[in-house]
Amino acid sequence: MSVLPALALALALSVGAARAEPRTYALDPVHTRVVFAVDHAGFSRAIGTVSGSTGTLVFDPQDWSAARLHAEIPIAAIDLGDARWNRAALGRNLLDAERHPVAVFASERVEPLAEDRAEVHGILTLRGVSRPLTLTVRLNALKRHPLPPFRSTAGFTAVGTLDRGDYGIDAWGSMIGRTVELHIEAEATRTRADAGPMQDDDGATPSRDRDDQGPQATLRFRPQRLPESAA
Repeated sequence: MSVLPALALALALSVGAARAEPRTYALDPVHTRVVFAVDHAGFSRAIGTVSGSTGTLVFDPQDWSAARLHAEIPIAAIDLGDARWNRAALGRNLLDAERHPVAVFASERVEPLAEDRAEVHGILTLRGVSRPLTLTVRLNALKRHPLPPFRSTAGFTAVGTLDRGDYGIDAWGSMIGRTVELHIEAEATRTRADAGPMQDDDGATPSRDRDDQGPQATLRFRPQRLPESAA
C-alpha cells in the first residue's frame, strides 16, 4: 500500500473512532414536564401540566437522525389548577384516565434542522388511540451535572400541536378548542448501564475539587413560539 492511501485510511479510522456513539439516557421524571394549552370558550387558553414522565432516550448530538425516544406520560397526574377541572378532564367523555392512565410517545424518525434542533416524528398513543405527532425539539445543554452522582445530563425544549378530536376526545366542543398546544421541558440522565456513576461525556472522572457543586439552579420556564403553520 502506498503512503497516501495508507494515510487516508488512517485518517478515516481516526475520525470514525473519535465520533461519539449514541448513548442511553433515562428521562428525569422530576425535571420533565408537559405543558398544554387549549382554548376555553374563546375567553382564554386553559393551561395544564403533567409531571412525572418516564422513558428512555438514545442520543448522539453529532447524529440526531440516530436518536430514539420512548416516553410514558402519566395522564392521571394532569393538573389544571383546580380539583374539579382535573376530575372533569380525566372523566370518561374526555381523557378517560381510569381506562387509559398513561399516554405513550415513541419516535419513528428524527429530521435534523440545525446543530441544536430537530423535528422528531413519532406516534402518540392517547386514550387508546395512536396517531402521528411531530415535535420541534431544541437541545439546551448536554454536560455533566454539577451535583452527585455527576452523570451526563441532556436538557431539551420541545413544542408541537395536536387535534384532540383525532384521539376521540371530542366532548364539550363549544367549550373546549380542538387544537392543543404542547410545550415540553425535559431532562434525561445517562443510565448506569451506559456509564459509570461519575463520568463526563468524554468518560473522564470529574474532580470533586471543582467549585461547581452549589445549589441546583431553578428551572426557568420560557414558552416557545410555535411555528406559524401550527398556531
